[in-house]
Amino acid sequence: MLEILTANRLSDGDVVYRTAAGDWVAEVDAAVLIEDAAQLAVAVVAAKADVVASKVLDVAPVAVEVTDGRIVPKRLRERIRAFGPTVKSDHRPGAV
Repeated sequence: MLEILTANRLSDGDVVYRTAAGDWVAEVDAAVLIEDAAQLAVAVVAAKADVVASKVLDVAPVAVEVTDGRIVPKRLRERIRAFGPTVKSDHRPGAV
């Protein structure tokens, strides 16, 4: 099963994904695909170092599939986190 790592950036709370270079970016398609448990264990250890360094919090693996060249989370909650809110921006609290 394919997985990626997600977290929330500590500076602004945005959803971010871990890249092959170890960076955290907002684009789900830039996430490194993790193919097995051994790779996942190594990636989680590295990601938790970023928690200690106060870069991100709530690191979690996310099951994904690749569809038409795009990374798509399997769970609805993670698809919403990756691709945006389920309401138009002008209907959210604080919208102008």
